[in-house]
Amino acid sequence: MTNEPNSTPPEDALREHSFDGIQEYDKRLPNWWLFTLYATIIFWVGYWFYYQRAHIGLTDIAVLQQELARIEAAKLADPANQLDDATLWKMSRNAVFVDAGRSTFTTTCVSCHKESLRGVDEGGIGANLTDNVWIHGSKPTDLLKVVDKGVLAKGMPAWGPIIGAKKTSEMVAYVLSHHQEPK
Repeated sequence: MTNEPNSTPPEDALREHSFDGIQEYDKRLPNWWLFTLYATIIFWVGYWFYYQRAHIGLTDIAVLQQELARIEAAKLADPANQLDDATLWKMSRNAVFVDAGRSTFTTTCVSCHKESLRGVDEGGIGANLTDNVWIHGSKPTDLLKVVDKGVLAKGMPAWGPIIGAKKTSEMVAYVLSHHQEPK
């Protein structure tokens, strides 16, 4: 075998058929192309199982509902909005506000009102927030005022200056989420 510089590489075999006078080479597909094909098939099987069979992933409807809740939360959180009873009730039905309020409640109020919001009924020192007896008013704005300004005679600190208006309204929304809006 000689290594001549002018030697030509062996030609690939031609297929026997021709179409419009064109003949095809009988070549193997490139490895990168085969890898892409097989990777796509494997991804499809995993995707199909995740969403269609195991139902682990969120459905399109659930994603849409989450996005609509986020948009509604952004509208309600607009500082130009007045915090009236109707707005606070709407906030209490929005998962974004309730989740944020739950986390603030857990860090600031659980020591007195307990995690179940039942307070004195479960050995806490704060009022029961799940019953229908509201000591300092019966409207959501009254509850907002109590959380914001506090009731020093009863041992309730003023949380408004400490956590801010946004977190205060979220915490009130969380407490209201455990109640039904009166008709």
